[in-house]
Amino acid sequence: MAFNITDFRTAMHYDGQRPNLFQVTITPNATVADLTSLKWFCKGTSIPGATIGTVVVPYFGREVKLAGNRTFPEWTVTVINDENFAIRSQFEAWMDQINDHSANKRSAGASSGSYVKKAQVEQFSKTGAGNVSAKYEFVNIFPTDLSEITLDWGDNDTVEEYTVTFAYDYWIRGSLNQTAGYGNQAKEIATKIGSISS
Repeated sequence: MAFNITDFRTAMHYDGQRPNLFQVTITPNATVADLTSLKWFCKGTSIPGATIGTVVVPYFGREVKLAGNRTFPEWTVTVINDENFAIRSQFEAWMDQINDHSANKRSAGASSGSYVKKAQVEQFSKTGAGNVSAKYEFVNIFPTDLSEITLDWGDNDTVEEYTVTFAYDYWIRGSLNQTAGYGNQAKEIATKIGSISS
């Protein structure tokens, strides 16, 4: 029955996923500075999306739509600025490896395979950080936009923050080493919903 609140509560027995229980990490490599502490300062981001394009083939005045290629939109994180500019300085150095401000050239050691990294966003259960509801891994990620930080004499009782936008090749649900293992809770919920609907 569509209006049975008890059935809805049964289907929502984990009370829904909370958007504030997450952590972002970027895996360091030999070329680019370490961003280990980003997990403490990244205050906002998103679960990534994806789009499958459409190939339209006209046929006798009608449009036949066929599945095209998958594309992945850019990914953005919001970072709290610490007073030492530690995280921002590392993003600036990373971008400087790709293209220097004054010389307009790439660092000699920053080949196409060395300036990219892996990044992860983990969504945690309400039971704690040890229980990961979902993990998304971004492959061959690099920053394309580092936003400005607005300064204002009248801006009291706030902490500076800025955004970083990344390009990447694709994302994987789970990780390169573990593409499964995060679906048990989803399967359990789906089973309960199926038993309610039948």
